[in-house]
Amino acid sequence: MSAYLNVEESLTGRRWTGPGVERERMAEALAQATGLAPAVCAVLAARGVAAEDCAAFLAPTIRDTLPDPRGLRDMEKAATRFLAALDARERIAIFADYDVDGGSSAALLIDWLRQMGREATLYIPDRIDEGYGPNIPAMEMLAARHSLIICVDCGTLSHEPIAAAVAKGADVIVLDHHLGGETLPPALAVVNPNRQDEVDAPGYLCAAGVVFLMLVEAGRQLREAGKRGPDLMAMLDLVALATVADVAPLVGANRALVVQGLKVMARRARPGLVALSDVARMNEAPRPYHLGFLLGPRVNAGGRIGAADLGARLLSTTDPQEAMGLAAKLDALNSERREIEEQVRIAALDQAEMRGLDAPLVWAAGEGWHPGVVGIVASRLKDFAHRPAIVIGFDGDEGKGSGRSISGVDLGASIQKLAAEGLIERGGGHKMAAGLSLSRAQLEPAMARLAELLDRQGAGAGGPRALAVDALLMPGAATVDLIEAIETAGPFGAGAPGPRVAFPEVSIGFAKRVGEKHLKVSLGDGLGAKLEAIAFGAFDSPLGAALEGHGGARFHLAGRLEINHWNGRAIPQLRLEDAARA
Repeated sequence: MSAYLNVEESLTGRRWTGPGVERERMAEALAQATGLAPAVCAVLAARGVAAEDCAAFLAPTIRDTLPDPRGLRDMEKAATRFLAALDARERIAIFADYDVDGGSSAALLIDWLRQMGREATLYIPDRIDEGYGPNIPAMEMLAARHSLIICVDCGTLSHEPIAAAVAKGADVIVLDHHLGGETLPPALAVVNPNRQDEVDAPGYLCAAGVVFLMLVEAGRQLREAGKRGPDLMAMLDLVALATVADVAPLVGANRALVVQGLKVMARRARPGLVALSDVARMNEAPRPYHLGFLLGPRVNAGGRIGAADLGARLLSTTDPQEAMGLAAKLDALNSERREIEEQVRIAALDQAEMRGLDAPLVWAAGEGWHPGVVGIVASRLKDFAHRPAIVIGFDGDEGKGSGRSISGVDLGASIQKLAAEGLIERGGGHKMAAGLSLSRAQLEPAMARLAELLDRQGAGAGGPRALAVDALLMPGAATVDLIEAIETAGPFGAGAPGPRVAFPEVSIGFAKRVGEKHLKVSLGDGLGAKLEAIAFGAFDSPLGAALEGHGGARFHLAGRLEINHWNGRAIPQLRLEDAARA
């Protein structure tokens, strides 16, 4: 198939591909059958939605999409033990991961228990001193004071720490979504759609989604006993935040959880999210973009470079004053995190380029690189090279790393295989993200073996990488009404990207650098119609320099349309991703 608009290699080194004749015909058929806007039908066709399913797809509901909690192994047992602890007024501890998903999961349980008149102990490990997941000292300490420990967003691979807690007399429930091993820890219940013995389970759920399902089951058991539980629909703001920030695919029930959760968040009823939205200067109704790029990084900042429990405390507080103080602290930490991240990014990219960016695995390791930013830097390397990436920070002989993958390459399973082969100390995760610990002596052999495992999955495929374009548009057609119509087919995010449109042979009216790396441009068609565009990180590639010094040349531009709310006005804008000389 010929390249779309004959772009064999763009300014960022990508070959453009189009939707294909069959998909275009499907979109036309959907438009005729449903009367929906062609742009919406293009999205539906890309998702493979049939005409009779369009209405349900465009208005996803919790009732129609949420899996039956009892379809997951150990779910009934977990909810029953949870309610027994509630009735007996047992002391309950929540051991959570330090990221947005862990903090949101903990806040869900704290909120639910608080509405039932109970408080729980929150424990979040320090990222540097304790690392990811349960550890023996912490679990023994909690077990000495609590009869039930609930591990959220962690625990599936924590055999020894959980065994230590059980030996001290505590019951342990694991509510997780990370890839399970061949054996499970000795917990009372391990609820995880990614257990190896699960079949057709909703593995796309983040941990907060699993916690929500457990609370649904707890509510069902309460109703069967003639009792009432809290309003779970009012808690969907936390589930939506975790789903988007943890880059869970927006498919299945996740679509409804996010759609409904955004509506709940727009009511501004949770003090922590209100304060966080205000310090992030959100001036419009929340969208997935805000959760992933404004709110999520700030919640994460505490676990990355500050006090690990700040995010969970913010999300669970009912005090607006406390919320404002915590939000301000997280905002400041996020600014500090960005500075640290940039230093590590530059060093890691230099190292990875020397090693070669066309290998099946792009990796870098450095002394003193902050473990709280290695995951973000790995994501930057992955985006830059379009290869799975690992970034490791060493403190003496001990290295802690994080990795990000590309579509179709299971990084978590590969990292787990390294651990099973004794090539690293420990490691695990899921398909798109994973963590690992290793020694300096293990570094080179482990990375060589990981590259081999990833190459078998196609991570090192040669040739220009592809940029998929969904539709062709002229600047005058990019209106607010069109963008609003397209957004009805959302939410857009991981696993469900918004449509990418191409604007052929446009001229650049002006080009202005924004900050150090971004570029703002105006594009026109020569007939008077103009469209504003913003290219984030443009000067990280040849894209920025070529458009800034356009010299009157015409370009094909590609990106995703959005509405820019500025000074009370709604303005159509292109989030520019790529360009090619016409």
